[in-house]
Amino acid sequence: MTLAADQIAVLPKVLLHDHLDGGLRAATIVELAHEAGHELPATDPDALARWFGEAADSGSLERYLETFAHTVAVMQTADNLRRVAREAVLDLAADGVVYAEQRYAPEQHQQGGLSLQEVVDAVQEGFAEGVALAAEDGREIRVGTLLTAMRHADRGDEIAALALANRDSGVVGFDIAGAEKGFPPSRQASAFGSLRAANFPVTVHAGEADGLQSIAEAVHVAGAQRLGHGVRLMDDITVTTGPDGAPDARLGRLAQWVLDRQIPLELCPSSNLQTGAATSIAEHPVTILRSLGFAVTVSTDNRLQSGTSLTREFALLAAEAGWTLDDMRDVTVTAAQSSFLALPERRDLIDRVILPAYSQNGSGRHRA
Repeated sequence: MTLAADQIAVLPKVLLHDHLDGGLRAATIVELAHEAGHELPATDPDALARWFGEAADSGSLERYLETFAHTVAVMQTADNLRRVAREAVLDLAADGVVYAEQRYAPEQHQQGGLSLQEVVDAVQEGFAEGVALAAEDGREIRVGTLLTAMRHADRGDEIAALALANRDSGVVGFDIAGAEKGFPPSRQASAFGSLRAANFPVTVHAGEADGLQSIAEAVHVAGAQRLGHGVRLMDDITVTTGPDGAPDARLGRLAQWVLDRQIPLELCPSSNLQTGAATSIAEHPVTILRSLGFAVTVSTDNRLQSGTSLTREFALLAAEAGWTLDDMRDVTVTAAQSSFLALPERRDLIDRVILPAYSQNGSGRHRA
């Protein structure tokens, strides 16, 4: 029996790849844009939400990224940043997310005169407010922050230093994002070097709009502990049908390297369809990569542009790719294990929150 969305909604979830500027409420954008004098393609919240989805459905990462001009435009004051961060936490908690790593690029929020540190302070205050309000509603959620450097801006060293300065204030990792082609991780090599020397976690957008070289640089130059998307790793995997009719896979050296070291993949099925990195949920590489033993996690990427939630992503995988409750449990445990929390905190999250809830809903313990 296919799991329904309402069954999935009550289960605890872990979200590793979710952009703060890609998860705003449409109604909030309308209100804040009016206050800022920013012109939108639609001023009715429902119509605006539809516009974001249609614009993001182009099949091009570059066109997809253009939609962020409207979200970033309303995130240029401390008050607005606090509000957006607070609402993001509340929306995730309502979806059953118990741990989320929210990422954003501080350099994109300075048009109103905020310093980089003021941007971080405002966002962290918003996250804290959201966590407290969720707790008042009986929902436990914890949020870690990933600071992102934009590939084309070459401010990696500056953002890396900012991340390190805030590592004891909720910032748990570093990322690079933006147009992937033409802006490889090696452009930010010095930033990655300083982070590595400081023993600070890194995840890198790679293997979404560019191929194996991007993934290789993320792993070997950046020293990424996780791969943001990584869906193009399939370019290094040949799938055939064996003599018994079962699928057989031959892995290239890079794919084997990622598999052997269990480098987690932050896969975002709906988003990958929109940017042309996958053709359907049923055939999305997330399922075969999981079957081959890769450290697969499932994320939302940009909830506004994709009109999605983590519940919806799992429901689509259940309906179109045959995922079971056990699959969701195991992927959730993998996500918790792959988070940038300290090991004791990861273990507590898994043993105290995740496994008991899945057991109560009919699934046994995680297969270690």
